[in-house]
Amino acid sequence: MDASDCRHFSGYSPCRKNYICDSKCPHYQSVKQAILFVHLGALGSVVRSTALLPAIKRKHPNSVLIWVTDQPSVALLKTHPMIDRVVASGFENLLPFQGIEWDAAYILDKSPSATALADWFQIKEVFGFRSHKKNFSIVPATPAADELWQLGRDNQKKFFENKKSELRLCHEALELGPYLRDEYALFLTDLETEQARTRRANWLEDHLQPVIGINTGCSPAIPYKKWTIAYHRDLILKLNDRGFKNIVLLGGNSETERNQQIGLRLPVSLSDTQSGLRDGLVSVQACDLIISGDSLGMHLGIALKKFVVAWFGPTCEQEIDLFDRGAKVLSKAPCGPCWKRSCQKETMCYDLVYLSEIIASVEKGMAWWKENNSSWLSKPLSSEIFY
Repeated sequence: MDASDCRHFSGYSPCRKNYICDSKCPHYQSVKQAILFVHLGALGSVVRSTALLPAIKRKHPNSVLIWVTDQPSVALLKTHPMIDRVVASGFENLLPFQGIEWDAAYILDKSPSATALADWFQIKEVFGFRSHKKNFSIVPATPAADELWQLGRDNQKKFFENKKSELRLCHEALELGPYLRDEYALFLTDLETEQARTRRANWLEDHLQPVIGINTGCSPAIPYKKWTIAYHRDLILKLNDRGFKNIVLLGGNSETERNQQIGLRLPVSLSDTQSGLRDGLVSVQACDLIISGDSLGMHLGIALKKFVVAWFGPTCEQEIDLFDRGAKVLSKAPCGPCWKRSCQKETMCYDLVYLSEIIASVEKGMAWWKENNSSWLSKPLSSEIFY
């Protein structure tokens, strides 16, 4: 008899694990619970939240997990082996799941679009945040989320008093048990891994040095999380002076012209910025060391286990965990962090990130790379099928 309670069973197409469908299949995983995870955006935060999946699976070992997110994030999450299905937000996409009897929902976004799902779906337990029943405000679903909720409403606590990483705060808010500092991760397909190997080989001028990827952009929400074009050019020249040759400029669509200006007549490679998020993920994988502000590029570097040199100006460095595989450089601006979306100061916080500290951190990354020497390059391709 077909094992319709198996995690891999669809009921409308052949199983990708085995052509025989019964409980004797070596891939059979009985589903006891249905878990809804909601994190819509922003992209970097979504990537970071993949670190919560191991704890959810420990808490719900025999479960099917559906992640609801905004469309841009679907491409990054779709190959994650702990996610059974990634569903883009929107009425038509979510309607088929309304009839499921959800055992638990974990809602991280403090937004009505996310918290409304707690009332729209049939859910036994809700963790994280939900909507107030009378005035549409966002409130903690359980007392455990109060600390994370309070930090969003109190700049003094968020900027200066809190010492916990955002991951730890989220973990505790969702009541996921002891915090084990699980890392976040993204997964490439075999083809993408091979593309990354080829791309890295094309970027190598000196095989005795790491490939250094400089992420030049950031979300428009806080535009001060990126340096000026002149600042990037100055960094490249200083890296060249210290003997670093394998330098690549990373970014997305909005960085295409910017990267051309940064790299004009300089010995750098330009990554493809026009082929979408998955291709950008391949470019990050092709690097050994990532230099970035507090943006998606930083999170992609952390997720792919790169050495990350992260600089911070308007945002809170204590919220980011580099997992002992990187270095933080803080702006000397006395007014940060501020999380301001606009600023008229003559000297900006990104102007007060000392390049000498960036260079020193890159040299630490060089030592790390020599010890680890891009171990992913020697790993055989996986036969795992992600879906």
